Amino acid sequence: MATDEAAIVLQARGLGKRFAGVAALEEVDLILRAGEVHALMGQNGAGKSTLIKLLTGVMRPDSGEIWVNGQAVSPSSPAEAQQLGISTVYQEVNLCPNLSVAENIIGGRYPRRRWSGAIDWKAVNAHAREVLAGLNLDVDPKRPLSDFPVAVQQMVAIARALSVSAKLLILDEPTSSLDEREVQELFAVIRRLREQGMAILFVTHFLDQMYAVSDRVTVLRNGRRVGEYAAAALPHGPLVAAMVGRELAVTERDAAVRSAAVEEGATVLEAQALERRGQIAPTDLSLRAGEVLGLGGLLGSGRTELVRLMFGLDRADAGKLRIGQREVVLKGPADAVAQGLALCPEERKTEGIVAELSVRENIALALQAKLGLRRFLGRGEQEELARRYVELLGIKTAGIETPVGLLSGGNQQKVVLARWLATEPTVLILDEPTRGIDVAAKQEIMGQILRLARKGMAVLFISAEMDELVRISDRIAVMRDRRKVGELPGDCGESAVYELIAGADA
Repeated sequence: MATDEAAIVLQARGLGKRFAGVAALEEVDLILRAGEVHALMGQNGAGKSTLIKLLTGVMRPDSGEIWVNGQAVSPSSPAEAQQLGISTVYQEVNLCPNLSVAENIIGGRYPRRRWSGAIDWKAVNAHAREVLAGLNLDVDPKRPLSDFPVAVQQMVAIARALSVSAKLLILDEPTSSLDEREVQELFAVIRRLREQGMAILFVTHFLDQMYAVSDRVTVLRNGRRVGEYAAAALPHGPLVAAMVGRELAVTERDAAVRSAAVEEGATVLEAQALERRGQIAPTDLSLRAGEVLGLGGLLGSGRTELVRLMFGLDRADAGKLRIGQREVVLKGPADAVAQGLALCPEERKTEGIVAELSVRENIALALQAKLGLRRFLGRGEQEELARRYVELLGIKTAGIETPVGLLSGGNQQKVVLARWLATEPTVLILDEPTRGIDVAAKQEIMGQILRLARKGMAVLFISAEMDELVRISDRIAVMRDRRKVGELPGDCGESAVYELIAGADA
């Protein structure tokens, strides 16, 4: 861990940025030291992304100064920021999957042969191997990036950042698409880079991960800096309170309600030996009215593949699906919606929102699809619908005509949830509904899930965060290696779920 005497790599003083007269960032200070992992925490909309864009030259600040190694700088582009030693790895891997690993690492800076000026591919691949070896990553740099899983692609993005002699590495939500093992491998790399004297700014929503790897933490709220703290001296409660501005109650399913939901509700959705060869082994799963059924497992365990079969996005090769008392064959999602099913997908940006459309239009989409051509939702009906769900879910937006792409991640997720609630479903399937959103938005969404279940809605809740799963689920079905390996009561505790994932008997 760096001390207060360690060299200051970057210092921001009084940074401010306004959009259409609204302050996104105001008087923010930040100090990043060599050999230190400095976490940046805050709710969606707190100003984290704006601060990163100012530091990396994506945008110019309206006020304030940025100093790098004791010199005042004003990067006007990410390329200029890289020349100053500032490199960034974003949440979504921003590389070219059709190019090789080496091309992604060296792209734009190819070594050339002296006489012909042609690219020296031998030197390209050798340099890529050298950078990858520094991350303990043993992959063939000549292979296309698309051949590798997201975790390896994330490491390649870090390798590219390091290949430009970075002094400061900004990691923006780097673990959101990684499983627990992959997170630990990334953390090992972060610790090695820290030991080598790298300054690292680590942006995350995961509190436990922040504590696991960070030395200091700066908290932002509503565009302002709340404070800078030593991570080891800041307990969970005060950290959350600093982020949200108040104490936050933990959302949890009452034990008596758990029992009643499991035993009393009628079965509304049931899969019997449902199978898709190469993707999911024959699987049984049932869901009752008023029940929150958790679906746990690591990334790649088959959770999403199973719900795609149950929602008609993919066709099963074998098995049966029953909705209520009837066996059904879903030809597509439209059939699922007509049968009272709703699905909030894992990939919010690519499969959930339509970023260019307004909040109103996004909320009305699914209900209009369910009504079909026989009845068109008028503008007045859409506005009434949108206002009702904006108020119900506490969606923070300047207005219902605001493009949903301008909202924070947590509010985008609420818009997707509102869209499906508007169809009044019998079964609500939520695939990673809290991924990439802040702790307060998570609690609000989980609270809404429990309120829906109390009113009789059946909820299938998929999450890689085991603490969420055990807090609100009545039962937990556990997936491993694309098959269901057992079920546990909702109050079983995280360790029981992990043991089942690891191979213990249910």
